[in-house]
Amino acid sequence: MQRFIVNGGNRLCGELTLQGSKNSALPIMAAALLCSSECVLHGCPRLTDVYAASRILNHLGCRCSFSGHTAVIDPSQLSGTEVPEKLMHEMRSSIIFMGAMLGRMGECTVSVPGGCELGPRPIDMHLSALRKMDVDIRERGGRIICRVSGKRAHGAKISLNFPSVGATENIILCAVTAEGETVINNAAREPEICDLCAFLRKCGADISGDGESRIVIRGKESLGGCGHTIMPDRIAAATYLSMTAAAGGEIILKNACVPETEPFLSVLEQTGCGVYTTADRIYMRSGPRIKAVRDRIRTMPHPGFPTDAQAVLMAALTTAEGTSVFEENIFDCRYRHTDALIKMGADIQVLGKVAVVKGVEKLNGAPVEATDLRGGAAMVCAALSAEGTTEISMINHIDRGYENMEEAVKALGGDMIRV
Repeated sequence: MQRFIVNGGNRLCGELTLQGSKNSALPIMAAALLCSSECVLHGCPRLTDVYAASRILNHLGCRCSFSGHTAVIDPSQLSGTEVPEKLMHEMRSSIIFMGAMLGRMGECTVSVPGGCELGPRPIDMHLSALRKMDVDIRERGGRIICRVSGKRAHGAKISLNFPSVGATENIILCAVTAEGETVINNAAREPEICDLCAFLRKCGADISGDGESRIVIRGKESLGGCGHTIMPDRIAAATYLSMTAAAGGEIILKNACVPETEPFLSVLEQTGCGVYTTADRIYMRSGPRIKAVRDRIRTMPHPGFPTDAQAVLMAALTTAEGTSVFEENIFDCRYRHTDALIKMGADIQVLGKVAVVKGVEKLNGAPVEATDLRGGAAMVCAALSAEGTTEISMINHIDRGYENMEEAVKALGGDMIRV
């Protein structure tokens, strides 16, 4: 198993071009199933999760290939309707293929997905919504067998009891080729959903309201292929900004989606870091020691503070001046990284969904194990500011969402290698 070796204590300084968004690329790759001709996705990040999605597409009969950061997907020969359990378990968001297969083939067989263990992530909302669209769903031996009652699913009015990103995406993917109109109330508003809808509109879909809490989809009989550029990764932006805040230094992020990153930037500014933006760049300067965040940091659906940025910011605040308080409102088990940070010398107390972080003078390098994607990134963030050497194992979690993280850190002047 590969590991990261990080020698802390170096200030970070330099420029990075942000990768394409993992959370945008995966549902768009699934959406390509709905098309009758080739789709070309530019700016596609080279990640293990993206390769897992590619294997699912190939298994279903699509031809999916990569050249650099461009993915070419030809769904014209789509023939399969079942995703094996092994492939489903390779990534947590694999459930989004359910809506796309129903929209194109009228049936699918899937299982509960894998990926990071962040506690219960029930798909009840997905299944309940699809049943309203005239999809018959049965569960047998851990498999979920779905079939549209007629030739196409039917539009419906669906009110989500929580603005779930995954449920919103699955409904959209099924609805774009359904008969009639589908209305999603209390829809998720994440920028990645807007990127998915932008792709589908290029393919001929009729969608309005994305980015708001009410989305309206008017079904079309078929969709065509298109070319599309994946939006930049706002969570990768938050990660490299947190690393620089922790270690001290200056960073320029190019190819940034600035408005979409604002919920994180507004909190980061409270640490005393200087943050300046242009249309597609973020410049940040950090002093030798940042300050604690005065307001409670509450993770919320967009446009609130993103849960995916909680761990990396916490890592940066472990050596801040003062006390910061986090409140995790999205996932039950999203503080699993705190044990590793405490092992490195952090002062963190967790009680339920609240974590109190009292800044310490320094962290010390230690052997730690990545618990999940963002928790692993948090360990790298802490290691860059720590004294001594940190060895991070189970970095397969980190590779799910960050493209060659060690190369990005080295480009900023950090001492990090993969062994």
